[in-house]
Amino acid sequence: MAKIAFMGAGSTVFAKNVLGDCMLSPALCDSEIALYDIDAKRLEESKLMLDAINGNLGNRATVKAYLGVENRKDALRGADFVVNAIQVGLYEPCTVTDFEVPKKYGLRQTIADTLGIGGIFRALRTIPVMMDFARDMEAVCPDAWLLNYTNPMAMLTGAMLRLTPIKTVGLCHSVQVCAKGLLEGLGMPYDERVQWKIAGINHQAWLLELTRDGQDLYPEVKHRAAARTEKHNDMVRYEIMKRFGYYVTESSEHNAEYMPFFIKDKYPELIERFNIPLDEYPRRCVKQIAEWEKRRVELTQDPHLSHERTKEYASYIMEAMLTNAPYKIGGNVMNEGLITNLPRNACVEVPCLVDASGVTPTFVGDLPEQCAAMNRTNINVQLLTIEAARTLKKEYIYQAAMMDPHCQSELSIDDIVSLCDDLIAAHEGWLPTYR
Repeated sequence: MAKIAFMGAGSTVFAKNVLGDCMLSPALCDSEIALYDIDAKRLEESKLMLDAINGNLGNRATVKAYLGVENRKDALRGADFVVNAIQVGLYEPCTVTDFEVPKKYGLRQTIADTLGIGGIFRALRTIPVMMDFARDMEAVCPDAWLLNYTNPMAMLTGAMLRLTPIKTVGLCHSVQVCAKGLLEGLGMPYDERVQWKIAGINHQAWLLELTRDGQDLYPEVKHRAAARTEKHNDMVRYEIMKRFGYYVTESSEHNAEYMPFFIKDKYPELIERFNIPLDEYPRRCVKQIAEWEKRRVELTQDPHLSHERTKEYASYIMEAMLTNAPYKIGGNVMNEGLITNLPRNACVEVPCLVDASGVTPTFVGDLPEQCAAMNRTNINVQLLTIEAARTLKKEYIYQAAMMDPHCQSELSIDDIVSLCDDLIAAHEGWLPTYR
């Protein structure tokens, strides 16, 4: 019987997907599930939901809830797998801070959870909590695998891999839906005959190969993308593909802020031209909070609650490790010679094989040089942010922001430093003391 600890179990819908999947897996259905959160109400709601699903599946699993830091070690004790889905600081106050303080400097964002000034500060407030998780795991479940779903993925997973001995892999939705979404958006069929290869970094990995029955689909993809003139939600990625030759995994609203080309105070017409949704993440958070109020009764009080297994990687990874039946994922791992023209201390996203021996990444070799060059601009920020968290030196926060493509394109050095100082002050109580 496996033990699965879910950190951030107050993320009820995501907990339903991952842990409901586990309850439907023959290899995992009798697991002990430890739900951990610091929010008593959300934790209780998630337990009610999972108890209902478990009951309707025969009560094979054991579900226990653990509230607060004082019970965290007990939640982790003896775990085989730890799923991380925390959000430090939540929408309020911290996400609001990430958006509103930069606006005072004229710096606008869309999602702000992966790169940019918002991604940097989300990492700085989350890495210390994950280091606490790592210390507890070393004490009570040193052989467990940590499956990290929390953003900023490359920074958090990279910090775990470089600064702790915990076996960690980062997981994201964007890889498995990339090729399908591209083809369907262009009116092209997606089926089992379609093959693809993706590698790069999280949220900026590249669709390097796309074929059907061995025939390259890229020429037709590019032809149809160029002919698509109506406003749609993938315009930034089409432009990246046009200019750099390859389609990128994560959505246009994300990628608009990973590069210096699209959100520019000097060229406000670009927002309309590329259909860029500024302040998208705050809108999305408000909408999700409102929708949760409507779904709360359904998910926590329906005794007949059911679940269908999703395509989330987590349960399939656990299943593969327990049964030794191989499973392929796109995983975020340390670049130990995998992508040869990216830094070795970067966290990269590559195809990986999972079985009883763990997660085995595949060798990719060189990315197309222009793709590697774009990745390096993001990796610079990631590495400097990890260094800031490691050393607690403000200079690395400043340097991370100075190297950010969006900040570089919009702000002076003095303004970047001032913005960082303002964000440090606004994060009082959420960050360790930086010197």
